[in-house]
Amino acid sequence: MSATLELTEALIACRSVTPADGGCQELIAKRLQALGFHTESVVSGPDGFQVTNLWAIKKGASGDQGKVLMFAGHTDVVPTGPLEKWDSDPFTPTIRDGYLFGRGAADMKTSLAAFVVAAEEFVTTHPNHSGSIAFLITSDEEGPAHDGTVVMCERLQKHGQRLDYCVIGEPTSVDRLGDMIKNGRRGSLSGKLTIKGIQAHIAYPHLGRNPIHLSAPVIQKLVTTEWDTGNRYFQPTSFQISNIHAGTGANNVIPGELTIDFNFRFSTESTPEQLQHRLEAVLKTAGIDFEISWVLGGSPFITGDGDLAGALRNAIQAETGITTELSTTGGTSDGRFIAKICNEVVEFGPLNATSHKINECVIVDDVVPLKNIYRKTLEQLVA
Repeated sequence: MSATLELTEALIACRSVTPADGGCQELIAKRLQALGFHTESVVSGPDGFQVTNLWAIKKGASGDQGKVLMFAGHTDVVPTGPLEKWDSDPFTPTIRDGYLFGRGAADMKTSLAAFVVAAEEFVTTHPNHSGSIAFLITSDEEGPAHDGTVVMCERLQKHGQRLDYCVIGEPTSVDRLGDMIKNGRRGSLSGKLTIKGIQAHIAYPHLGRNPIHLSAPVIQKLVTTEWDTGNRYFQPTSFQISNIHAGTGANNVIPGELTIDFNFRFSTESTPEQLQHRLEAVLKTAGIDFEISWVLGGSPFITGDGDLAGALRNAIQAETGITTELSTTGGTSDGRFIAKICNEVVEFGPLNATSHKINECVIVDDVVPLKNIYRKTLEQLVA
């Protein structure tokens, strides 16, 4: 068994449902300390939801940090779902038919193990490396994300820690290992809209004002609006309604109000303020009496095809023969926090097909190549 596969199995065996770390970071810290890394464990969050964060850094041989490449990721996993639907215990790593099964196998304990072993091999081969290697690991990525990476980034910024490159181990591959890198993510802006009407008996509509009827042309306008056209890195901004609720449950009552939950996934061509203003203008033009609350889940970020993306693409090409695609599709990630303190941030990891699913798994034959890609990226940027 390879060192990477062995460590992956050890991490999967740790029961680390958000916000628990389950001992994962202690395993990682001990391996990094043996390489000469300085490590710090930072606990954050309220009682009952305490988050464990790990910061580790090994400076270049000259004592100067040089270029700093950080590996980032999370040890927490989503809940297993019904245990009886798993073909094997989700926290007992199991190999079947060329796949390694277990909760977190894809998202993202294989990447974490590959990070660590890549660093071990790199430091052994390049003991006098010029640049610095860092790790930022949290147990609060799959949850609220209030006490994990965002707290650590604020801490690093306060301490004046420079970061040049960051590789996040999110599972980004689609059909084959290496076919996709995320070099940015769209922003997420959510809203809860309440359209006010007047409740009345349904037999006397002249005494009421039906917010469902009022909302129909507004919804049509919002879903057909072109918010922007995107750019070379981003799809056009999208508007989606996730939930609509109105009524008392009785079939003879005009409801007094209607609530709509919606979300923008937006590109760098739009700002949150612009989207808020344009949506509210539609409501005002329609003469709607409304209230609205907004939550900015994250701003978009983009890393162009620069040194980091280029090094990772070269490493993937050398290891797999694949010419990888740069993409900004998918949901939000902790990259939205790291991008505020690091100029070049990319995400790359194993196949994403089974993340969060029953029988989550990775292809066993992808584990060592993934580690090799991370090591070859280090060799290009901080050797």
